[in-house]
Formats: sequence, structure tokens, C-alpha cells
Amino acid sequence: MKTDVLIIGGGVIGASVAHQLARYNLDIILVEKASDVCMGTSKANSAMIHSGFNIDGDTLKGQLVLAANKVIKQLCQDLKVDLVKPLGSITVGFEEADLEKMKKTMANGIKNGIQGMKLLNQIELHEMEPHLNPDAKYGLFEPETGIINPFEYTVALAENAVINGAKVLLDTEVLDIIIENKTVTGVKTNKGDIATKIIINAAGLYADKIAAMVEDIDFEIKPRKGQYFLYDKKWRDILTYTIYSAPTKVSKGMIVVPTIDGNILAGSNAEAVEDKTDLRTTAQALDQIYTSAISHLFPELPRMGDVITTFTGLRASSTNEDFIIESAKTVTGFINAAGIQSPGLTSAPAIAAMIEGLVRAENRDLDFSPKANYEKGRQAPVQLSDLSYEERTALIEENPDYGEIICRCESISKGEIMDAIHRPIPATNMDAIKRRVRAGMGRCQGGFCGPKVLGILSKELGISPLEVTQKGSASFVLTSKNKELSLEEGDRNYEKIRV
Repeated sequence: MKTDVLIIGGGVIGASVAHQLARYNLDIILVEKASDVCMGTSKANSAMIHSGFNIDGDTLKGQLVLAANKVIKQLCQDLKVDLVKPLGSITVGFEEADLEKMKKTMANGIKNGIQGMKLLNQIELHEMEPHLNPDAKYGLFEPETGIINPFEYTVALAENAVINGAKVLLDTEVLDIIIENKTVTGVKTNKGDIATKIIINAAGLYADKIAAMVEDIDFEIKPRKGQYFLYDKKWRDILTYTIYSAPTKVSKGMIVVPTIDGNILAGSNAEAVEDKTDLRTTAQALDQIYTSAISHLFPELPRMGDVITTFTGLRASSTNEDFIIESAKTVTGFINAAGIQSPGLTSAPAIAAMIEGLVRAENRDLDFSPKANYEKGRQAPVQLSDLSYEERTALIEENPDYGEIICRCESISKGEIMDAIHRPIPATNMDAIKRRVRAGMGRCQGGFCGPKVLGILSKELGISPLEVTQKGSASFVLTSKNKELSLEEGDRNYEKIRV
């Protein structure tokens, strides 16, 4: 197999690069070692589109987040991705020292070109957010922060690339880089070699490992662990804006933010860890987040009860704390997109544009003429809950599968699940279905719909229920059939049983 451009990593950066380059007459392959796109940092973050008011505009990440804000709204419209922007944010302070930090942040935001920022006194603050802790005294409002569904966004970018001819190879891990005469010529994967003219390293937490296959590197990716609470939709009306706690030396502040789907997301801490697979939540960290931020900002929010789930994300922070977007120093045809932590989700379109420039500069005899039949969008997936009664009725009459509700918590139909299985990038496991259509993301966390989703996957993929996985690889949901298990137990105990 061969291609012009090979992208390593199916997160939001890899998907954005594929989307950016797919408009040209280039052969593109994106390889992802997991069973789906959006399986790493891109799936576990604050789901915010940062305006850039609280970031250093002199850094590369600062410049890119400001550039991306100029194009992301149109991009989401083209891809039919839900984006609430502007929404706005309020940084909340309780002490005089917090107010001084806010003044500096506001000056920084003005320097970065953010208009409409305003310092709030205690009365103004509580008029805008009446459920805040009554002891909150100061606020900094900025109007441009947005919210997005990171799964939908990443999948949409990758789907558009596929629609325009790119290939996405899942369960495909890069094992080594092939180099001849100081020029990359291909990669070795667990599924065979792929020849290529250009390699783009968007491997997230493992970008340093991939880069080190090519040359000696001067950076390392250090995972930074953040733990989150996700609240039931009944709490959606407790806030209007994204809420930041006062910033610290190591963080822009913890957040309490409304999600696109009507939940409340709250967190996260920032804990340096060594293990790039450590996605555990801990009672100690969650208690600290709840006490220091969530209940401090919104005393009505409970520690448990209406918390649907807690989860962990790992940020791919580099040792220099800035994005690393550059060509290899000693080898031709290799480009790094490493250290993409917050605000990487926001910055992705600008990162992709920058990488296009680097690819062009490699002079690898690539055809950058625009595709004559390029499609800038995609067909939006059916979302039954967004339709009017009349639209739903007509859809169900045409296809009764949309009238069979599988996930009661989120009102997801069989038709929506089947659509997800047959999209340009198919959902082939339980978690992939959850990310595409939210079946299993509700209050019961799949307790009711899980077996039904498994059955649909088994039938549509033509596999045994025993082969259906939670998240690919060997994460099988079932171990054996009840009949077989009963027979095994009966044989082991030398008993006659009825099944």
C-alpha cells in the first residue's frame, strides 16, 4: 500500500489535517491504533471553544487559538456540527487577590483582541448567575467562549476527509518509520508497510515516541491528568455561562460548563502522571475538585446522586508547554504536531492550515491542485430529538426503525444507531455508538439500552454477540452464552442440569 501523505493519529488534530489536505489531489491515509477516531485526549476534555482571552498571545498556541476563532464557526456550519458560540464565560473571584488576577487577565484579553470584556461587581455577578455562591464578590465576563461536542466535531472532520477520498485505517499501529537517505519513505504497522512521501505525527500522548523513531528529539510528552464530573440534565438551568474559578499558577482555573447536550460538566484538576494509560478516577481527587471548585462556586450541586458519571482525560503536554509544530530537523518528509494540549480542540483548524504550509515546504512532488469535485460538508446524521413532531412522524413512516426507542434516557432510536454503524467512518463497538449518538450516555449509563445496542451491532456487523466489544481490541462485552456457561458448570460439578 502507498500514499502521498500518511497521518498518524485519529484525534482532532489528525482529523483536522486530513480534512485540510483532502481538498487537494492528494492520496491521504490516516492511521489510528485504536478502534475508532477520537479515542484519546480529544474525547475527554472540557468541550470548550476558547476565545483566547486568558492565553499568552505571544506563544504558538496563543497565535493559533486566535487564528482558529476566525474560521471555526463557518467550519462547523459546513460540517453540520453543533457549536454554541458566542456563549461567554465568567471568571469568579472571592478575594481581593482574585480581582487583581482578573484585571491582568482582562488586560491580556484586550491585548489579544477580545472585545466586550467587563469586570463585574458583586451585584452584577449575581444578576448574571444567581445560583453562584453568595460569597462570590468579583467577576470577569468575556463574551466569546463557546461549547462544542468534541466527538461530533472530530468524527465530522474525519468523515469529510473520507467523503473526499482519504482513507482511515483503524486498529493500525505504527511500529517504526522507514527512512532512506535521510528521507522518510514509509511506515511499518501491525498490518503491513505503507509507503509514503510525507508523514504527519499527530499521535497525541505518543507523539514523542513516534518522533523518536526518526531522530533525536528535544521534547517529551508528559501526561497531565484531569478528572471531571458530569451532571444530570436536571441541573442545566443552574448556570448560563461557562464559569471559571480564579486562575492559579498552573491552571486557567477549574470550570463548570453547560454542554451541547444539556448536561453540566465540571472539573478538572491537573495532575502530572507518568503512565500514558492511567485513566483512573480517584475519590481523593474528585473530593478535592468538588470541595475546592464545584461546591465553592455552586453549593447546590451535589457530590453524588445526580452525578451521572466521572471520568479522566489525559492532556498531551510537552516539556516546553507550547505546541510543537515543525518539520524534523535531520530528516525530510516528517512533520510533528506534538504537545497539543488545551486549547488544542479550538486551535485544530489553524494547526491544520499551518501543517499544510509545512507539507508544501517539504517539496515532495505533491499535487496541490484543488479537487474539482471537492465537498466541503457532509450529510448530517439524523437526530430524532431535534426534529419537530411532524418531521418525526414523516421519518418514522418512511423508516419504522426511527420509531423504536433503544436508549430511553437520551431518546435514541434504532434507526440512529444503525445509521452510525453505516456512516463513512462506521461505529463498530459500544463506545463508538455512545460517542456518535449518545446511546448509553444518559442517567442509567447503558443499563437499559446496552444489551439492545449489542444486539444491533451483532446483527449489522454480521458477527456473534460474543465478538462485540466495548471499545475494540479484546474488550469483549460477553464471555460466553448462558447455555454454554451452564453446561460448563454442570460438567465441572458432575451434575445433570436443564437448560
